[in-house]
Amino acid sequence: MYDDSIKLIEMPEHDSISVCVYNEHDGLFALGERINARHEQAYMNGYNWDALIRFYVGRKDAALMENVETDPEAGMFSAYMSHSSENLTAMKQFEAYVREMVSNDERLIASVDAHVAEIEWD
Repeated sequence: MYDDSIKLIEMPEHDSISVCVYNEHDGLFALGERINARHEQAYMNGYNWDALIRFYVGRKDAALMENVETDPEAGMFSAYMSHSSENLTAMKQFEAYVREMVSNDERLIASVDAHVAEIEWD
């Protein structure tokens, strides 16, 4: 689900591996709208996807989240690390966590409902 909205991008020539979440793609945008309809502070631009992803991945793998840099923008969220085989493995795991997070809309919305006060919204 949301295959076109989440991409692992490997750029060894720029010493970078990124996972990009394009939150303005139709399906992901609609999911963000549903979350925002329930929680006014969860306006799901790139900055609030950053907050949600940091919260979710941090609960799954705090050590990984500590080593990933993020760069949210209005229409997308990006996480990145320098290029290495070890970091490629880590970023593939990061991508898997993000895909897991959005794999079930109802489960994600219920998780946001349960933890809305713990997430550091923009």
